Amino acid sequence: MATRGDFQGGIHLPYNKELAKDEPITEISMPEEIIIPLSQHIGAPCEPLVEVGDEVKAGQKIGESSEFVSAPVHASLSGTVKAIEPRPNASGDSVESIVIEVAQEQESISYEQERSIDEVSEEEIVEAAREAGIVGMGGASFPTSVKLSPPDDKPIDTVLINACECEPYLTCDHRMMLEQGEELIAGVKLLMKAVGAEKCYIGIEDNKPDAIKNLKGLADDSRIKIQSVPTQYPQGSEKHLITTVLGKEVPSGALPFEVGALVQNVATAIALYEAVAFGKPSLERVVTVTGQNIKQPANLLVKIGTPVQHIVDECGGFIENKTKVVVGGPMTGNAQSDLNVPITKGSSGIIALPEKMVKGNDDYISCMKCGACVENCPMRLYPNKISTLVEENDYDETENYYPLDCVECGICSYVCPARRPVVQQIKKAKGEIAAKKH
Repeated sequence: MATRGDFQGGIHLPYNKELAKDEPITEISMPEEIIIPLSQHIGAPCEPLVEVGDEVKAGQKIGESSEFVSAPVHASLSGTVKAIEPRPNASGDSVESIVIEVAQEQESISYEQERSIDEVSEEEIVEAAREAGIVGMGGASFPTSVKLSPPDDKPIDTVLINACECEPYLTCDHRMMLEQGEELIAGVKLLMKAVGAEKCYIGIEDNKPDAIKNLKGLADDSRIKIQSVPTQYPQGSEKHLITTVLGKEVPSGALPFEVGALVQNVATAIALYEAVAFGKPSLERVVTVTGQNIKQPANLLVKIGTPVQHIVDECGGFIENKTKVVVGGPMTGNAQSDLNVPITKGSSGIIALPEKMVKGNDDYISCMKCGACVENCPMRLYPNKISTLVEENDYDETENYYPLDCVECGICSYVCPARRPVVQQIKKAKGEIAAKKH
């Protein structure tokens, strides 16, 4: 049993949330083109349900897989399918995508009539999540319908809402807690019902007192507790949040259901409510556009598939031409070389930093054995050893240091005085080990 309220390792970062935290959620204009990747989730990619030349409506399902671990994709805007081809993704991969030329006059499919969330069954909630294509919107992108279907011998007694938003700069969850608190509480009730949980904790870092106050006023069910947690990165990692709030430790290689917990993100809970109550597919998400090199920081409601360049233009563009753009959070996101990549279901932010703020690792040196990465690793790993073994291509020995337990928080690279790309090397180790096992 771990100690409730704290976890080993982690760091306190300059959070830089003041740039966008007071900006209300606003909707942006339509782009000329949207790019819908057929894989926006962990699991099997979708197969296209449309062909080039087809007219599609907003909300129409355009990609699906019969595999259990997958999530369908939908057209977020109506228009004409102009291509089905590999396109660059924010993850750095080239992903088979459906490219839609957006129509000036928009048409949507008819959603269901509004239905009471008190009347739906557990099975209907899970089915609604799957049909809507809902995935974890905090970045992990694991299909929600799968999370809501734990093994029969692993009962869930607690739902835990990850409302920490512990990465610097990001404020989209914060704004949703302030502006869509009622929808969040409704989504929480649906999550609890779907898995038969007896209670729920909404874990919010204590640097968001207004969100804590708002949700305490809206939580009208004694089973739902608003839990303030210490501001410490990576508090939002699901295993660490479980330790902090529940005082339990998820075993190495195991998932939260092993300790009776289901963890979901704020945006995911709201999306589930909209899917169950209105039949609304996953068509849009709130994205924080921020950083010291963006002219007008904002929290924007963005259609899935919208190119990053269009969103940046909506915010007035860059202050300086030389910039680093990250999609996601600055610790776990991916730097971009092409701003025509689309926003996907797991894209929480677009961060633009001026050249002078960027610490590169092109000129990194050998490990200095200072131990900073070991001291601060929240998973109690030896990142320095894994990194060195990767450079030696010794993946058999690497496995003895449990790289698969890494949550890819990026602390090791952040604190390394030798500027070593430690987290990137650990990701490589994980990929090599997975490939070897298949």
